[in-house]
Amino acid sequence: MEFLPKILNSAQIVLAIILIISVILQERSAGIGGALGGSDDSVTYSKRRGFEKFIFTFTIVVGILFVIAVLLSHVLI
Repeated sequence: MEFLPKILNSAQIVLAIILIISVILQERSAGIGGALGGSDDSVTYSKRRGFEKFIFTFTIVVGILFVIAVLLSHVLI
């Protein structure tokens, strides 16, 4: 059982990096106005399709896996 904390720590690092990249890849409100809370009145939102839907779902799955890894890490250590 000594190797399990090492695996969980490595998994947390990898999942965190993947999570950061997948959040950055999402393009909605990617402009400086969106980053600072401003809005563009000409922006219309539609359903997510194709790659955008995949990235959205992938980000949710990776986030859930990251939370599970953190919780397991705290329970086992």
